[in-house]
Amino acid sequence: MDDNDIKKLRWYNVALMAFVSVWGFGNVVNNYANQGLTVITSWILIIALYFVPYSLMVGQLGSTFRHGKGGVSSWIKETMGGKIAYLAAWTYWVVHVPYLAQKPQAILIALGWAVKQNGTLVKELSTLLVQSLCLVIFLIFLWMASRGITSLKRIGTIAGISIFVMSILYIVLAITAPALRGIEVATPNITLSTFIPDFNFAYFTTISMLVFAVGGAEKISPYVNNTYNPSKEFPRGMIALAIMVAICALLGSYAMGLMFNSNEIPADLKMNGQYYAFQILGNIMDSATGS
Repeated sequence: MDDNDIKKLRWYNVALMAFVSVWGFGNVVNNYANQGLTVITSWILIIALYFVPYSLMVGQLGSTFRHGKGGVSSWIKETMGGKIAYLAAWTYWVVHVPYLAQKPQAILIALGWAVKQNGTLVKELSTLLVQSLCLVIFLIFLWMASRGITSLKRIGTIAGISIFVMSILYIVLAITAPALRGIEVATPNITLSTFIPDFNFAYFTTISMLVFAVGGAEKISPYVNNTYNPSKEFPRGMIALAIMVAICALLGSYAMGLMFNSNEIPADLKMNGQYYAFQILGNIMDSATGS
């Protein structure tokens, strides 16, 4: 393997970078807040009927049009023409403007929890200061992205490993916590019926959030040409992505049911749930060890 091959992405780099784009612990929290433990059935349906085929299609299209640097736009140009590709690129950009705009604020919320152990930091700062800090964070990430594929490879790999390890850590700790002395499962009487949703109008309005939660794998498509042996390694990375997301979604949702009562979900769980989850785990571990 020469120096150019060393700089290229391997299948695990592709999987971890895509995992950052697709997944976050907040996806588990937000959808659990909407559906409770019945979300596990929803995840099974979405993963089987949507996410796995979607990941495989991204892998197939990426390896087929591996010389196209425009990602989804390149794929549509090759299959449906330039006009449709332009419209696809424009709409893809527009819908991501509000999505990207909220990311710096999410970083500030995380910093607030790291420093103050609560979610009040953003509320205490002035609107102008929050906007200014978000702009600075956004520009820093733009600069990091401009450093080239090597920088993205390192950052994406580190971020992907961190998110996956954090998700697995929470799952392991939450599942083992009820085994500790004096710790009870938050959701009482968990049976098979607990996981079966009512297939009514309200249910179908919330299940769309799961589709949104597992979108984003196509963001890695512009880097197909930077992948070592794209025809084999890129699809392999998409398969690994699907497995990682399935593990985190199913086991993570079950772990949430052990920490939060599925029948009495806190009102602000969507906003601060991922921090509450680890805060509760920390309190459980402290009480179990007597510290």
